[in-house]
Amino acid sequence: MKDLFFLLTIIKRSDSLEYENFYKDEGVTVNFSTPCNGTAHEKTLTILGIEKTEKAMLFSTVTGTTLKRLCKRLTDTMKIDLPDRGVAVAVPLSGIGGSRALGYLTEGQEFTKEGEEFIMESSHELIVAIYEKGYTKFVMDAARDAGAGGGTTIHAKGTGAGSEKFFGMSIAEEKEMVFIVSHTDKKKDIMSAIMNKAGIDSKAHAVVFSLPVAATAGFRFADTVSKDAE
Repeated sequence: MKDLFFLLTIIKRSDSLEYENFYKDEGVTVNFSTPCNGTAHEKTLTILGIEKTEKAMLFSTVTGTTLKRLCKRLTDTMKIDLPDRGVAVAVPLSGIGGSRALGYLTEGQEFTKEGEEFIMESSHELIVAIYEKGYTKFVMDAARDAGAGGGTTIHAKGTGAGSEKFFGMSIAEEKEMVFIVSHTDKKKDIMSAIMNKAGIDSKAHAVVFSLPVAATAGFRFADTVSKDAE
């Protein structure tokens, strides 16, 4: 699907309603949210001049036309590039379960099924690790050693059926997931570090994969501080 994207917005939990209203005003009427937690190191937070707070993650499905507009409005209207205002990442979707599902998820948005391919260059990728509950620090320490700045965690529960164990990892027990937005040139090192230090054979039993990112918002300030610190 050339013109459809899954948009993840990670913000302070206290800002959830403000962002939900913003998206509705921009024609994105269907949003889902879940509480989550940031994993940024205290030193990083101090450098950026922000406080460690509880987070929320918003999930939206947007068209290419909507995404182009949101990338600008998130910066201009929501000031997402300022410290502690949040970040947004758009991941391309390859398909959706029928026209009614499409209509529900993109209600009010312009969508052209056979339109020109939407192209938006991004220097980032989204790394996702799934691991045993309670091992966030273990996984993130491995990721930071390879250059990751921080991540966002959510709680999850496996629903594996027919297989009690997968490489010694119980599928149906409680898990945690961490989402790490990485510069493309650091992705391989971060993934390798997680696999080598916190992978299947470790006590964290982490599995890791990455997704292409079509667009980002809210990383400019952090990237500038990171470069200045090098």
